[in-house]
Amino acid sequence: MAKLIECIPNFSVSRERDPEVYQALVDTANSIPGCTVLDVQSDGSHNRCVFTMVGSPAGIGEAAFQLTKKATETIDMTRHTGQHPRMGATDVIPFVPAMDVTVEECVELSRQLGRRIWEELGVPVFLYEDSASSPDRANLADVRRGQFEGMAEKLLKPEWAPDFGERKIHPTAGVVAVGARMPLIAYNVNLDTSDLEIASRIAKAIRCSSGGFKYCKAIGVMLEGRNIAQVSMNLVNYEGTPIYYVFEMIRALADRYGVRIIGSELVGLTPGKALLDCAEYYLKLEDFDCRRQVMEYHLIGLE
Repeated sequence: MAKLIECIPNFSVSRERDPEVYQALVDTANSIPGCTVLDVQSDGSHNRCVFTMVGSPAGIGEAAFQLTKKATETIDMTRHTGQHPRMGATDVIPFVPAMDVTVEECVELSRQLGRRIWEELGVPVFLYEDSASSPDRANLADVRRGQFEGMAEKLLKPEWAPDFGERKIHPTAGVVAVGARMPLIAYNVNLDTSDLEIASRIAKAIRCSSGGFKYCKAIGVMLEGRNIAQVSMNLVNYEGTPIYYVFEMIRALADRYGVRIIGSELVGLTPGKALLDCAEYYLKLEDFDCRRQVMEYHLIGLE
């Protein structure tokens, strides 16, 4: 069976704000042999785009490097603004085992890529999640804290030397985080209010670092184009913290503030089981077995 790795690089640019740079990244990803682009999502308010790619270890590693190279050449972080936290033109590059690949192999690929990004592009690299060189670097939020504007000062702190590179940021491309992890769900819930404080309070209540759900990271952001507040989340273990857990808690907390949920969105691809779990919960299915009762699970094995 062929080895396949998923890669979900995030870049500090959007189709809405800079269509030429965005398209250059898309064209670069599509040009790499051994890599297939499954999805590209862009958000103008976040001023960010997220690629979902899958390929062989060699192909996906080359694609990640070439995209980082293109982003370094075309994105100027000194001019970047957006609602989403970010510290670099290429902000984060996670590798996820997809087929016949271990997390350890993804960790090794992340280290190879990190070294190459520094040596060939001059962009400092932090390793995070399962690739982290120390426990305090496992959490991406801790690594990225300070963002681009505060990163030059942060790199001078004794505990924050880059894993690859010198203690100074690339002047226009900043810093990049590279790592290996298990599947993550990027999930956002939109509220019918322009009060960012409400979204931020809800995010604080549900995120792990503030005493909320163990596998939930959350912040409140404004979608300027729609003039609404959003609870933006990463669910790092969808079985430990299912989508419906956070949705129902946000619904209850929003009601407390007199606002409603007007929609939600998935960013990038999501494991099918995470959505089937929601169906099982909301439909109150009894003795449901997705592998036995969902037709597509049977079709996958057919030639």
